[in-house]
Amino acid sequence: MGKKSQPSNHDNDYDAKLRLLQIELVKLQRQIISSGSRLLIILEGRDTAGKDGTIKSIVAHLSPRESHVVALSKPTEREEGEWYFQRYIAELPSSGEIVIFNRSWYNRAGVEKVMGFCTDTQYKQFIDTVNEFESLIIGSGIQLFKYYLDINKAEQAARLKSRETDPLKQWKISPIDEQAQKKWNDYSQARDVMLKKTSSKAAPWTVIDANDKKSTHLNLIRDLLSRIKYPGRDTNLLTIDSNVVMPCPPLGKKLPKLAP
Repeated sequence: MGKKSQPSNHDNDYDAKLRLLQIELVKLQRQIISSGSRLLIILEGRDTAGKDGTIKSIVAHLSPRESHVVALSKPTEREEGEWYFQRYIAELPSSGEIVIFNRSWYNRAGVEKVMGFCTDTQYKQFIDTVNEFESLIIGSGIQLFKYYLDINKAEQAARLKSRETDPLKQWKISPIDEQAQKKWNDYSQARDVMLKKTSSKAAPWTVIDANDKKSTHLNLIRDLLSRIKYPGRDTNLLTIDSNVVMPCPPLGKKLPKLAP
């Protein structure tokens, strides 16, 4: 048998940096638990943009009792008859908890809009009310951070191809994937409208250039940690790459440069 390949210096460097940031995340969680704070993180993005891997890098060493990942499936028949936001409310963080939404109510502004899973009236009602809904959440004392992971079309094509051949990624394949490339421009347009109309002053979007997975993980965590105060925060670890982390301005202003 051949020699077992050794991890590259780049891999070692990434692992070392990620470990230090995960220690910071543990410090943050201790503060959230002790203070009874509530933290909600929304992760949206293109299909294959790396939401699952990013979430794993965040929660890897957090207490599972006080940190929860929410990835809701298709609404049931009963849920379809409810107020659109209703099923998400039950998943909001309680005292001392961190909750991460792997996709969220913004499904309505993305997949549902592009694939025709909602009516124009339902879409407009969502766009017209989501900022007010999030203001109520923030007003209740929940800290809310919204990230959109963006990749280019060629990178998405490569990742979709990888899913077809990697047995560990078979569960990720869905009929929606088949439309991701075909409806690329439609998704771009829906993304831009969503970011322009829902990046409010109280709950702005931050776009992450997610073409490099490791850079995505490190920079998103740095950005999150830099925006929350907690004891013992090591600011030397929180230098953010401005080519990766792109804050969206308040409503209606010019968006950062995104994949067309």
